[in-house]
Amino acid sequence: MLSPSRLRALGVLLASALFAALLTATPATPANAELQHPRQEFLRQATGGLFLHWGMRTSPGYTSCSAWESAVTSGNWDPAYWVREAQKLHTQYLVLATFHSRLGYARPWPSAIPGSCHSKRDILKETIDAATAKGLKVILYMTDDPQWHAEGLPAGKSWLDSAAYSQYKGKSVDLTTRDGFGEFSYDNFVEVMQRYPALGGFWIDNDNAYWETHGLYEKIRQDRPSFTLSNNNEDTPIMDMISNEQKTGMSPAYDYPQAIYTAAPRLIEADFKLPSTGSWWYGGGDPAVDTGLNIGRLISNTGSSVKSLMAETAMVNGRFPAKQEQFNNLLDKYLDPIWPSVTGTTGGGYDRGGLQPGDWNDGAHGVTTVSSTNPDLHYVHVLTKPSGSTLKIRDNGYRVTRVTNLRTGATIASSQANGTLTLTGLTTWDPYDTVFRVETDGREGIIPPTTYTTTASAGSNPGNATDGSYLTYWDSNKTTPVSLRFDLKAPKRIQYLGINQREDSVSYARSATEQSARIRDYKVYVSSDGTNWGNPIKTGTLPSHRAVAFIDLPAQTARHVRLEVLNTYAASSDTIRYKRLRIDEAWVGTSYAGAGTPSTRYEAENATCQGTVDSDHAGYSGTGFCNTDNAIGASLQWTVNATTAGPANLSIDYANGTTAARPMTVTVNGVAAGTQQFAPTGAWTTWQTAPVAATLQSGPNTITLTATTATGGPNLDYLDR
Repeated sequence: MLSPSRLRALGVLLASALFAALLTATPATPANAELQHPRQEFLRQATGGLFLHWGMRTSPGYTSCSAWESAVTSGNWDPAYWVREAQKLHTQYLVLATFHSRLGYARPWPSAIPGSCHSKRDILKETIDAATAKGLKVILYMTDDPQWHAEGLPAGKSWLDSAAYSQYKGKSVDLTTRDGFGEFSYDNFVEVMQRYPALGGFWIDNDNAYWETHGLYEKIRQDRPSFTLSNNNEDTPIMDMISNEQKTGMSPAYDYPQAIYTAAPRLIEADFKLPSTGSWWYGGGDPAVDTGLNIGRLISNTGSSVKSLMAETAMVNGRFPAKQEQFNNLLDKYLDPIWPSVTGTTGGGYDRGGLQPGDWNDGAHGVTTVSSTNPDLHYVHVLTKPSGSTLKIRDNGYRVTRVTNLRTGATIASSQANGTLTLTGLTTWDPYDTVFRVETDGREGIIPPTTYTTTASAGSNPGNATDGSYLTYWDSNKTTPVSLRFDLKAPKRIQYLGINQREDSVSYARSATEQSARIRDYKVYVSSDGTNWGNPIKTGTLPSHRAVAFIDLPAQTARHVRLEVLNTYAASSDTIRYKRLRIDEAWVGTSYAGAGTPSTRYEAENATCQGTVDSDHAGYSGTGFCNTDNAIGASLQWTVNATTAGPANLSIDYANGTTAARPMTVTVNGVAAGTQQFAPTGAWTTWQTAPVAATLQSGPNTITLTATTATGGPNLDYLDR
């Protein structure tokens, strides 16, 4: 029988052999890009993350591994602090950047692989545990680049120890070469992957040929299918998310989405420094944080379904400098009142609908968002206010029924005409983001694409441009001029064309090789037979703006419509985008959406409320709402007038901040008319409308809601007829 010491030694040998096998094993079949996968769900649901650059060169900087770890430990570093700060920013994940080329290649875990500094204290595990306890994920930054291996060191010194790693591998490996460092970092990927199953994934700075030839990504997919992969600056197909450093020099300064080069539905992330100046890591100072710029970036990214990765400069003890802490504390309170417009939403004006974002009237600029669960609930984020008291937004065919200020709940006067929603009487603006909650009643005036066919003069799969799916698009195969044709199957009235192009280029020429691939000059023709087109009914130039574009036409009746794209904005110097035209969706509008404002509103505070009339939850209409008693039988009764007898579609505004429905029976003039469940709305400040079908008599009608459970009804705001 082997002694305990011999058993332990044998176990170590077996573990080493197993680990060596894991390092060299590669799957036979390379993995492919997966646009949608369950492992990506936490990223898709996220607003953003906290980007932490923290390592050996964090001021005051260390060249001794033990001295650095001693400074970390004696400085009372606490992983829960980072998690709390991430929560203040309303982020859902942390990216820990320590194995970083510019930070000395330090590893915050006790590694069995020699070659660079690593901590005896398992900082990575502590961070993962602290984040997991609060429902957040940790993603580990990994680099591929050894070129800064001597940065900040005396001549002849290196952060990388090739001799120690060579002895460990049993062969000569130069870690200062890309291939040698690729092997070293590959081993570290595997070590982390095997040791920390609760890790969210890897955030990878660029790429390495050694990783590709040795099947690193395929191995991660095979061994840890729950791990996400994010890549910085390279659109590697196997990655779940593409991260781009936030560009500067944009107009307005916060509007990064004008420079996205990877189109949705790919997960897209924008990483930017919160301090306006200085390094990505702590250099010893306390640089300013531009509040307006960073809030603008966060909201602008959200309005384009882009995740914001906000970088803060952690000091050796893990804390952030005072100005960054101040910003975190501000954002913690600032976002709460408008959070429903940020979380659980998608960018508006793109493939999944929404009001048009971008440049509005009188210098105004902003973005729109759409509820992920309610396509008729929209938000308008005014980041740059207009010079006057009016805001005009292209409505994209939505019938607007109500507009309120999300922070105050005040009703905003609105009207619709010629495809535009106009808000008037605007006098109070938030210094960073004024948010309007826009309720709609569906879209109108759009010919269903399923009723017609689409063809094109070049490219493949033109039907993708009208299939209603954001997962597909039509590509002209770099052909211009090119035409897209719609056979409506019968003569129909036409009023405008709507177009969603691929959002993977800048919206203005940043350089000779980075230009807009959007439609520039166009012509529109109509025909009764699809052969004789005559003269164009409209010629023009589309602005090089992101999101949905519209071509308004002189109203007329025709069966065939042809959009001819003469050229795009990219010059021949931009070889990637020159003549490239890709359209996600295009549609034909027969008429503009009309004002859907209800004819009569009956406020709950003016009805008979069995409970109290309160005003402590923002977002309500009028002067208050009915908070029914928490009891079976608690009720609210309206008297509603009708000029004629017959069916009526009523709408009841309510809020239910609990996690369970609060059902109430509906009676009309004493006759049962069903039960309305009043499902949870997520918060007491989140108001939704519930439809009620009723048959009314001419003259006054009593409409009564009665609670069927001991919790009573929801908070009831008004009834619209």
